[in-house]
Amino acid sequence: MLQMSRTAKFGLIVIVAFVLAFLYIPLFVVVVNSFNEAQLSSWPVQNFSLYWWEFAATYEPIRLALLNSVIVATAAMVIASILGTLVAFALNRYEFFGKSTVNLLVVLPIALPGVVTGVAFSNTYSNFLSPLGIDIGYFGLIVSHATFCIVMVFNNVFARLKRMNPSLQEASMDLGAGLWETFRLVTFPQYRSSFIAGALLAFALSFDEVYVTIFTAPPGVDTLPLWILKEMARPNQASVVNVVATVVILLSLIPVYISQRLARDDDVR
Repeated sequence: MLQMSRTAKFGLIVIVAFVLAFLYIPLFVVVVNSFNEAQLSSWPVQNFSLYWWEFAATYEPIRLALLNSVIVATAAMVIASILGTLVAFALNRYEFFGKSTVNLLVVLPIALPGVVTGVAFSNTYSNFLSPLGIDIGYFGLIVSHATFCIVMVFNNVFARLKRMNPSLQEASMDLGAGLWETFRLVTFPQYRSSFIAGALLAFALSFDEVYVTIFTAPPGVDTLPLWILKEMARPNQASVVNVVATVVILLSLIPVYISQRLARDDDVR
């Protein structure tokens, strides 16, 4: 085991503390300012109040944006979970020509800049589908989110499948269990935690996506991140924006935390 000197340990702690402070102090300021009674953000906060939280809870544009975010993220998560799992099984179980290319194409959307993905989908919808009379609309937003969410499910399920013992499934079928029964009682329980973790990460990734949403959202449709982006140009809306940003932070943190716990429990088994 690598041994570190006391000076090296202290230096590493200082670096880690600096990085964490750099990342999370701005988020802390946003959360605290969401309880600021003043209309404009300030530091330190003079008076704390729940006024802007109550205002945001009854403000219709925010409620509609939240509903859109949940619908799009949930639908994208479902599509990504199905397709990501199917691709993971195909690449894990079978050998075929172009296997490495398929693997690359599945992972590529998450590596591409969001602007590039957004422009690609926007051009496809407006220059190819619209002239054919196909108005993909809201579903197009969901599809564009699902494309880069697939990799979250794929990576988690594929990594788990590679560690699974195929002899358990063979034994189940030798004992008379059918294909579906073997999947339900033997296969799925072995990768269930990884599947759920990947699905939750896909939900979190879609929920706070903004770049692709800008190019693919139908007119008049806002998600919470898109609403925040638009309202940042209005200084008198700063306190409400802080409230919505805090909600986005919390709703993104919860699935990420649960997925990490599931992945940790899966590694312990």
